[in-house]
Amino acid sequence: MYSSATTPTPTATRTTLRPPTAANGRPGPKQVPPTSRPVAPRGTEGRSTDARVPAGRTALGLRGPEAAPPVGHRLPLARQADGQVLRARRPGQPPLGPERIDPSALQTPAVRAALGSIARICPAFTPRQVLREGSRHILVAGTIGRAPVVAKCLAPQAVRSEYFEQLVADFHHEVAVYRAFVRHRPPVRLPRLVAADHDRCVLVMERVPGRPAARERHPVNAPTPGEVRALLGAVRTLNLWRPPSDVFQPRLDYQMEIARYHSVGQLTDRDAGDLRGLLHGLGHTPLQLCHGDALLSNMLLAPSGPVLVDWEQAGWYLPGYDLAVLWSVLSGDTAARRQISQLAQSGGTLARDAFLVNLVLVLMREIRLYDVPGAGEEQRIMIRRLYDDAALARRAVRAAVGTR
Repeated sequence: MYSSATTPTPTATRTTLRPPTAANGRPGPKQVPPTSRPVAPRGTEGRSTDARVPAGRTALGLRGPEAAPPVGHRLPLARQADGQVLRARRPGQPPLGPERIDPSALQTPAVRAALGSIARICPAFTPRQVLREGSRHILVAGTIGRAPVVAKCLAPQAVRSEYFEQLVADFHHEVAVYRAFVRHRPPVRLPRLVAADHDRCVLVMERVPGRPAARERHPVNAPTPGEVRALLGAVRTLNLWRPPSDVFQPRLDYQMEIARYHSVGQLTDRDAGDLRGLLHGLGHTPLQLCHGDALLSNMLLAPSGPVLVDWEQAGWYLPGYDLAVLWSVLSGDTAARRQISQLAQSGGTLARDAFLVNLVLVLMREIRLYDVPGAGEEQRIMIRRLYDDAALARRAVRAAVGTR
């Protein structure tokens, strides 16, 4: 969340799919159609992979029917009575690194408005750094006394967005999740809630030292095997936690998602029928608490272990939703994908089927996010890989239906 930040909200709807082609350029911000739960895309990077499939298994690692942010040196800030930053980098100082943002960013109108909202609930908040000023959220690092904190606010651009109501609902949900975690502490590390203003969409939380596991949605360089094991361990620990059932709510209407992707041609009649068949068999399967947006950019590698941030989509899902998200973005790491697939089927046939349903829907979302006109060469490579992954997931679903 506050290390990788957020990206602009989509504003246009796409109704047709384009086959991947080659072009020049780099991937840019993506546009997403309105959905029951709009997703704002984050930065993209492509990376090809040459996955080898173990004997007796599909490329997903599932058996087929034939087999049983550390912050850099901060700049000294001169302040006057009104609390505004006066001095930026002096001539002769080294250039600012990725984590050393020019204090003049604190002077933009959007940030000044955000600081006014933050001051209403935390008068002692002293801004130090703008971590992100995007179209969805503004993230400002600062201190309260000697405690480092991060403040997250809804950006002024979001107020003028056609997705404003959904963005506000997601922000309110994240505030509710953090407050629920105060009463029911989860078994994973997350930032501690400091203050929140539900009406003005302001959230102030502890700033945890660490770096994001990745800065892109689809990272070029995957974390090390040890880091992947730690991240998967944290996700699984969260998924196995059973808080009171009334604390969180279901976040995804699976039947509606299948119908939506079917209506725009991303799922064939057979695909939709297979997914509905698996869903019918999962009717009595207990839901699982998931982060809901388990991207590597939403996980910090801290000295004390992984830290999960950005809880806007947390809630009840079919088992394996977080694993499906991780599988979809770790395309360059076949070992990690194999490990995820093994975890997904370790819970038995129903857990495997739930993972496959989640995986197909997640891949359909990723394709819809990135397969748009004007995509650059690297993005088209990623799109082609997503289509390959989706075809692989479809075959695994058909194999699972054949074993029922």
